[in-house]
Formats: sequence, structure tokens, C-alpha cells
Amino acid sequence: MQRDSEVIGTKKYTASDALLSGLQEAGVSYIFGNLGSDHAGIIESLAKAAADGRPMPAVVLCPHEGVAIAAAHGYAQVSGKAQAVFVHVDVGTQNMGGGISNALHGRIPVFIFAGLTPYTIEGELPGSRNRPATFLQDVPDQGSIVRQYVKWDYSIRTGKNVKQLVQRAMQIAESDPKGPVYLTGAREVLEEDAVPAPLPVAKWRPIAPSALPEDGVAEIVAALMKADAPLLVTSYSGRNIACVAELVRFCERLAIPVVEERPIHMNFPADHPLHMGYQASRFISEADVIVVLDCDVPWIPSSRQCPNPDSRIFYIDVDPLKESIPLWYMPAERFFKADATAALTQLNRHLDSAAPMDDNKHAERLARARETHEELRRGWNKKAQAPRDGVITPEWITACLREVIDADTILINEAVTSATAIFHNLPRTKPGTLFGSGGSSLGWGGGAAIGSKLAAPDRDVVCFTGDGAFFFSNPSAVYWASRRYHAPFLTIIFNNQGWNATQENFKRIHPGGAAGAIGDCVSLSPSSDFAKIAEAAGDAFARTVEHADALQTALADAMRAVREGRSAVVDVRMAAI
Repeated sequence: MQRDSEVIGTKKYTASDALLSGLQEAGVSYIFGNLGSDHAGIIESLAKAAADGRPMPAVVLCPHEGVAIAAAHGYAQVSGKAQAVFVHVDVGTQNMGGGISNALHGRIPVFIFAGLTPYTIEGELPGSRNRPATFLQDVPDQGSIVRQYVKWDYSIRTGKNVKQLVQRAMQIAESDPKGPVYLTGAREVLEEDAVPAPLPVAKWRPIAPSALPEDGVAEIVAALMKADAPLLVTSYSGRNIACVAELVRFCERLAIPVVEERPIHMNFPADHPLHMGYQASRFISEADVIVVLDCDVPWIPSSRQCPNPDSRIFYIDVDPLKESIPLWYMPAERFFKADATAALTQLNRHLDSAAPMDDNKHAERLARARETHEELRRGWNKKAQAPRDGVITPEWITACLREVIDADTILINEAVTSATAIFHNLPRTKPGTLFGSGGSSLGWGGGAAIGSKLAAPDRDVVCFTGDGAFFFSNPSAVYWASRRYHAPFLTIIFNNQGWNATQENFKRIHPGGAAGAIGDCVSLSPSSDFAKIAEAAGDAFARTVEHADALQTALADAMRAVREGRSAVVDVRMAAI
């Protein structure tokens, strides 16, 4: 590795230089950022590196901080590597908003750097306050804005150990359960002299994956072999692509049906006969042994579809107690803090030397699963037929899209109440082809699609969103950045002109509520011309579709535009809620 001192020469080497070269050494490819007056030293360091021909992470300007963190989120999901997000002091930090919550609950490693307001006033040090805004941005505890949503936060106190801080932050972010980290620095400290020397990154690796205890391996296998109605529920075990093959092998050997409960990754091939769909509620009360593998909410305790009190439940997760959630419990016989891939590898090795499962029981389980698998698909296919009345449904949208994407297409799912149609009609059979945010803050999809496309430039990316979520996504910033950085993708808007999730929850809690009481609170009618917003901001292909017969042509045209280098937005008008 070339030493910083060899390329800096006689130029001043600052904490800003150390911060950027530390990220470069850590393998960060992109800084998704919205820079402000507190980043003068950073901008100078980037300019020096460019003039000297030194490699640095590429800067992707995002005109809104929510887009920046969503893009880093999407890139990390596809690439498996944490990226950087640079934002402005307190106000820029606040603008990241729900994106930090999504990264935390989605277990996404993100390195966030934010400036601090200068801590000198009278010009005592380089970078001292020089504008009215630098006074207004002085808050007592900037880190408290995000402290509930990050794994680690700290402020640079000297330019002498900046690289060590970068490596510690990256090590924490990329250790399970992965998540965002937050580092701050004022202008004065970013201008300080630093030591131009590389750091041995290999000595700052994330913690090794944790495994199951041996007695736990034997207990799980024995319980599953004896079971009459076993079930495995997962949501994000496929975050590690290698995990999918291990899970398939394990479930095939014991004929264990699998449910992907509201998945945020592709975890198990949807065309496999052991795949039981996407809602565990149908099977959960009849199962006598349940393995929950990387799933935050496998069932809703307040619903009627809960496990039988006599069922044996084993919980395997990188964070089985969900320690960042104050009130959470899913009673189980045993909880294991283990990496899903490591755990499945152990279970498969145990089966290599264990007595084989009874052939008749295995055959009976497999036959029952295959019958249910096929029954589910028949029901899904019936709903995906062309609507006779011309009113577009989520099922028809996804059925039409099936004709213009392939098995490698990356699906970014933020459709919320229309998500089930995506799962049913666009079955994923390859790892790394489906992603959700993992959190609950809407507006993630557009930025995530940009990050995904930058991480996989040779693959198609399709983003699903609702009209409400599209508002949250800061679409003008999204499509501007998509155009500037050559990251085209297709957006499908399930436009029902309202907040359907809010309406559904109201009806569950107040089924006899006053007639019309919810209308003004959830209606987004008249609808905005969403496609035109994207066209104006980023020269996107724009199409609004209101009749079922026009949908197939519109989607084909849109995907053609994406493959030619333009983002596309198809605003699909469904029945209004």
C-alpha cells in the first residue's frame, strides 16, 4: 500500500485527509453526501487527492440527506459492504430522519459523518465561526439526535487518531448485529495536522460469526426429526447469499416447510416445493416444532394465529432478544445468538453423521408440503388474471411486470399494503434479488434503488412504492441523482390515492367507527402527477396508466427506457381507497 506521506509530499496533511484516506483503506467506494459549510476541509482534501491522482471514495451528491442514507443502505445490501454518508451538522443529521431507523432495524452497516459547528468564535483557530448559521447550529448534544438509532457515536477530538476512529467505527458497524455508526467533527479539528501513515486494516476486522452451542445443535435436530408438523420461519437469513444454499440443504434433508414472513431478503427459492408462502399465520398454530431463523416478528401475539402452547420453539438470530426494542418478546424454549449461515452449516454437519430420518416420515412431510405449495400457487394465479372491468389491481401489475424482468432483476420493495402481490407474482429464486428496508420509515425505496444500481450496474433494478411513500422519498432529489450518476431504475407506483395502511389499522381497531370518519385523514386525492415530477427533475421516462389494458405496453416501454440509460416512473392508478 502506498503511504500517504509518499503522495502528500510537502503539502499539509490534515485530519480531513486522514478521514478520507481511512475510508479508502477500509474499502469504502462511495460517500453519499449533502455537504455544507462545515465540510470545507473535506472538500479541500478531495480536491488535493484529485490533483495528486490519489484514489478516494467517489462522492455522490444527494440533494436530500434522506436519499443519501437510503442509497448507502441499498448499496450495502447488494454489495455487503458499508458505505459512507456525509451530512451537515444538526440540521443535516435531522434530515436523515427515518433512514437511520431503517438502517438500525434492517441491520445495515453505514458510516455516517456529520460536521459540528465551530467551537471558536474570534478566529482563534482555522475554521472558526464566520457566518450567522454557525451560531444557530450550536446545540448542546448533537449526537443525541441519533443516539437511539446508532450502534456507536463519537466526536473527533484530535487529528492524531482519526484513522483509528474510522476503523473502530467500521469494525462496529460491520459486526453483527450490523448497523449505523455516527462520527462528528468540527471545522477546527478537521483542519488540524495529522500523521500521514496507513493503518493495518486487517487488524480491525468485524467480529467473527457466532455459532450454536453443540448441545443446541443436537437438540434442534432431534426435535425436528421427531416432529409431526415442523415449520421454519425466516425474514432476513438471506442477507448472506451463502445462507440460502445451506438453508435449502437443511430443509430438504428433514422435509421442513419454510415460510418467508414479510421477507426483506430472498431467503429460500420461491419455486421450491417446501416454500409455504409469506404468511406464517396459516401454519403457526398447527406446528409442533418451530424454528425462527432471523425474523423480527414471526407472529403477532395479539392475534388468534399464535403457536400452540405445547409447541417447541427455537429462536436463532444475530439479535434474538432485539435489544434495541424496549418491549419485545416471543416466548421460546431456547434462544440462540448465532449467525444463520454458521448455524445452518453446523446443523448440516450434524446431519452428516446422524442417523437418517425415517424415510416414510420424510416422504409424508414432503408430499404434504408439495400439495400445500401447489394449492397456494393456484390461488395466487387466479388473482393475477386481467381485470374484466379494467380496474388495475396489484396482482395485475405484478403479473404484467413478470414479462419484462428476469431472475437476476433486483426488486426494491416498499409497497407496504401491495407487497403481498409482489411476493406472489414475482417469485424470487436467486439470492440477492429482493430487498426491503427492514424498518418502518417510508421514503427509502428511491434512494435504495440508486445505491443498488451503483452496486450492480449490469443488473436491472425495479423499485415498488405506494403514492404515500413516493411523497416521502424526496423524488426530485432521487431522480436528479439517478440521472447525474447514471443509475437508472424503474419505479412502479401502486397509486390508490391514499394511506391504505392507516385505513386498515383504523378498521381493525375501530371496526364500528363512525362512517366516513377516516376519509379526510387518509385520502391523497386528487393525486399528484408523480411521473411528471420525475421527468422534470431527472429526465425520467414518465407514464401514468389508468386502465388495465394499457399496462403491459407501458411497462415494456418503461423497461426499455431504463435499459437505454433513463430512469422510468410508471404511476399506476388503482381503485382509490
